[in-house]
Amino acid sequence: MAARSGGFLLLLLLLLLGLAARGPAAAAAAKMKVVEEPNSFGLNNPFLPQTSRLQPKRDPSPLSGPAHLFRLSGKCFSLVESTYKYELCPFHNVTQHEQTFRWNAYSGILGIWHEWEISNNTFRGMWMRDGDSCRSRSRQSKVELTCGKSNRLAHVSEPSTCVYALTFETPLVCHPHSLLVYPALPAALQHRWDQVEQDLADELITSQGYEKLLRALFEEAGYLKTPEDSDSMREGGAKALAFQTLENCSEAHRELWKEVRRLRSVLTQHGIPYAQAAETPPSEHGGPRTPTDGTAEQLRGDPGRRGNTL
Repeated sequence: MAARSGGFLLLLLLLLLGLAARGPAAAAAAKMKVVEEPNSFGLNNPFLPQTSRLQPKRDPSPLSGPAHLFRLSGKCFSLVESTYKYELCPFHNVTQHEQTFRWNAYSGILGIWHEWEISNNTFRGMWMRDGDSCRSRSRQSKVELTCGKSNRLAHVSEPSTCVYALTFETPLVCHPHSLLVYPALPAALQHRWDQVEQDLADELITSQGYEKLLRALFEEAGYLKTPEDSDSMREGGAKALAFQTLENCSEAHRELWKEVRRLRSVLTQHGIPYAQAAETPPSEHGGPRTPTDGTAEQLRGDPGRRGNTL
């Protein structure tokens, strides 16, 4: 009996020694769980590194067009076709996301709200421009609004390289006059349009002049963008992205410092006095500093004593 008890105790001791030799890692391994990669996309996906998140080149244009469509602003509508998910946010942007877990799955912006397409006194479509780069140009999308029982993104295609066509159904455009331009205009611009129509009827302007005047009217209403507006929006977006890193900001500060020294030299050559500001060059401190308004005024000199134009 004693021999059996001794054998049992020996077996129990060996078992305990075996568990101790394996350590806590084995027990923890038994509790480990495989976590699936989150299927979350979009401009604010917290699971993507900052460099992989979508970076719009600029802000969307202001709201414009028929006021009853403004209720679509702030809402987004999705459509999954094949392995891609498309998302339309009216008056904001269009995005595309590849529905796979590949390490280099594509996710990008197909256009940012820009302007309307107008023909025959009708809003024909919404243009989303300045999307992600595609070869030597930017991706862009045209959104056609059609009558439907509910708000939904119905179809997406790519009729030409990097140019996308979207069909958005909504009951907001089912009325035959829902997309007419004239009723959407302010009263003052309606009166101007009436005068343009009268001048055309009286043969005071040509058909070409009529079209130019109408376009200028639509641009003033904010429905179309002037070439200058389009250029400034692109430049503004490029500048905003240019200062996203400390290196870019420091480089810009160095260039500004060179310009300050050049302007001081010019002032000295022309005998124009200015007050020396206590300014530390970029190479002597860790980060850039913004000159004060007082420094800017000093660099301009005294208008009353300035004899030459720089």
